[in-house]
Amino acid sequence: MLNIIGGNKKRTKLNVPDSYVRPTSSKKREAIFAILESKGLKNDNNIYANKYFLDLFAGTGALGLEAISRGAKFCYFYEISNDVLKVLINNCNKVCENDNFAIIQQDITKSLFQEINHPPSVIFIDPPYSLISFNSILSNLLKSKLIIDQTSIVIESSSKTKIDHPSSLKIFDIKIYGKTKISFLEINSD
Repeated sequence: MLNIIGGNKKRTKLNVPDSYVRPTSSKKREAIFAILESKGLKNDNNIYANKYFLDLFAGTGALGLEAISRGAKFCYFYEISNDVLKVLINNCNKVCENDNFAIIQQDITKSLFQEINHPPSVIFIDPPYSLISFNSILSNLLKSKLIIDQTSIVIESSSKTKIDHPSSLKIFDIKIYGKTKISFLEINSD
C-alpha cells in the first residue's frame, strides 16, 4: 500500500494498479520534495502557495497528490492507460478537494499540452523506464511556454539512462537510489 507522506492528507492510502505502474517510493518522494522545498527556500519562492503542478505519466498520481496534500493549488495529471486511469481517479477523489485537479488522457510523447492554462511550479516526469528520450517532451513543454524561470522539472528514470534535454535547460541536481535516477532540471540562465 502506498501512502501520502506529508501535508494535510498525510497517511491517506493510495490504491495501486495490479500492473503497468512503478509507484515512486515514499523514500524517493521525501527526497524529491526536500530538494524542491530547499530550492524554493533559497530562491524565496514558495513552491506550493497558489501554484500549479504537472504530473506526466501519472500512474497512481502519488507525486502530484503529494503536492496537493502539501498545499499546491492545482495539479494536472496525464495518464493514457484506461486500467490505470480508474485508480488515478479514485486516488484523486481521496486527496483532492474543490476541483483542484484535472486528468488528461493523452499520449504525452505527442502532446502540446494545450489543456494547461497556467505554467506549473513543478513538472514531474516519471515514465516507464523503457522511455529513453526526454528531449521531445521537454521541447514540447518549452514550446507551450510551460517551463518558466521558477519551474523545476523532476525526471525519474533508470540509473543507466542519460537524460537528453534541450540546451535551454540544465540539470541542477541528480540523486541515485539503486536502479533509479532522479534528475532535477531548470531553465539554463547562464
